[in-house]
Amino acid sequence: MSDANSDQATAAAFATSWNSLSSGSVYTYDQFRDWLAPLTEQDVRGQSVLELGCGNGSLMRHSLDWQPKHLHGIDLGEAVRSARANLSQTPYTNWTVKQADLVTYRSEGFDLVYCIGVLHHLQDPEAGFRAVVANVRPGGRLHCWVYAKEGNGLVILLVEPIRKIASKLPWRVNKYLVAAPLALFFFFYAKLLAKAAPHKVFSRFPMYCYCRWIAKRGFSFFHHVVFDQLVTPQTEYLERSTIENWLEDSRIDPSSTYILMRNGNSWKFGGRVA
Repeated sequence: MSDANSDQATAAAFATSWNSLSSGSVYTYDQFRDWLAPLTEQDVRGQSVLELGCGNGSLMRHSLDWQPKHLHGIDLGEAVRSARANLSQTPYTNWTVKQADLVTYRSEGFDLVYCIGVLHHLQDPEAGFRAVVANVRPGGRLHCWVYAKEGNGLVILLVEPIRKIASKLPWRVNKYLVAAPLALFFFFYAKLLAKAAPHKVFSRFPMYCYCRWIAKRGFSFFHHVVFDQLVTPQTEYLERSTIENWLEDSRIDPSSTYILMRNGNSWKFGGRVA
């Protein structure tokens, strides 16, 4: 059973992070496209789409460029204020944002429901996944992204103990005195791996694939990522076997499911509701 109070605390922590950002999407179009793959623009165009855990609307801004029939965002925290302000700056009007608990949220059903980077922060990630499935209409699709246990050994060993302390600190202390120094170290580590010639020796370094991906971004994005990692009271790293069990849900067509490793340390997965 999901602990609503715990999820509310997590939502409030992320709202602090999202509401302190400037307007616009914190993600590039290429990052958005990578997160949504194997879904493409053709899977969104003309469809009713729901994002569960929309934060400040960063992904929604890109989703709107794919011209859905309607795009609806749900978030438990006060980040919905930033999301509405963010989306109001676009030329689109085919969107709505609602403050609600995604675990208990139920709709008449959408053609596509996606949930990126949220389930692993819930007290009960499986309950969140069941909500994703429940909000997909028959014949519709679902797509999720979560932290993997595989490939995150260093983060679990070193960063998680820091998060458990840092998440209890005032957010400015966390962001500027804890997250910033860690982000600086991470920034230079990733840049060094990105500049190194591809070699099997370097490929054995912790988080090699992820570092080469994130190294394309500037320090401010590294800082955002690290602060997001440290601000949340709850994080769970999920094994492939857990995802496989989730996708055995009787409502999902087993012939449509997929599980993809992303950057060596996270899972993208989804399928079609029968």
